[in-house]
Amino acid sequence: MAESVRAALAVFRKEWIVLLRYPTWIVAVLVWPALFPAMYVFMARALSGPDARAVAAFSSVSGTEDYVGYLLFGTTLWMILNMTLWNLGSHLRMEQIRGTLEATWTTPASRLGMLLGASGMQLVQSAGFLAPTLLIVRWVYGFSLHGDPLLLLALLVLSLLPVIGLGIVFASMVLWLKEINSFVFLVRGVFMVFAGMTYPIEVLPGWMQKVSAALPLTYAIRSMRAVGLTGAGWADVRQDALALAVFSVVFLALGVAAFRLVERHGQKTGALSHY
Repeated sequence: MAESVRAALAVFRKEWIVLLRYPTWIVAVLVWPALFPAMYVFMARALSGPDARAVAAFSSVSGTEDYVGYLLFGTTLWMILNMTLWNLGSHLRMEQIRGTLEATWTTPASRLGMLLGASGMQLVQSAGFLAPTLLIVRWVYGFSLHGDPLLLLALLVLSLLPVIGLGIVFASMVLWLKEINSFVFLVRGVFMVFAGMTYPIEVLPGWMQKVSAALPLTYAIRSMRAVGLTGAGWADVRQDALALAVFSVVFLALGVAAFRLVERHGQKTGALSHY
């Protein structure tokens, strides 16, 4: 256990140094939260009509008239998913390209601990992404939160854990498949369509709603919208929070299992040295 913690902290420190070495990434994190939701927000304003008569119809389905906040929650959580799949999912591949993966994996250090260190760094990046996002969307779109910030924080943590687990699965797959670009495009597209990023899942056909129910992002977006836009309390989002907790356990377990499987495959076949 102590060995895994030391390995995780070492990788976390290394990833932090790399992040600070390329400050343009930090600039992108500050700009992208304002740009990405813009196309959805202005599209919604255009479709609402000159007297916003469509807002009443939207409110009857979504439970809120704040369509700007509704879109911001969905797009922000989807962006975190997208960042995690790319950053964490490509972590081991980048180590392989740099030539450091084989060197570190031949040491006695915990390999899973190294990947957990990268996962911890991704959590910090997600938190660092959200902090300026709240300020930017308040300034650009006039959005403000209405619910309990501590409850929102708890839901955010529960929302991030299954995404981290999925990222570990992707990171493991890349050692076998070498490239995961097509998988990232596919998975983030599925979440974009089925998780209710920009619309209530109630407007989807029945079979699509069944797919939505199998995605953790659906519960993350719905619960955080309820708290942040309508001031819902724990009793109102308890079922979604429990679902996220189950998803967290399942996806993290899948991530560890996938990593162990690929690790054994690499030891038997020497695949780590295959570009």
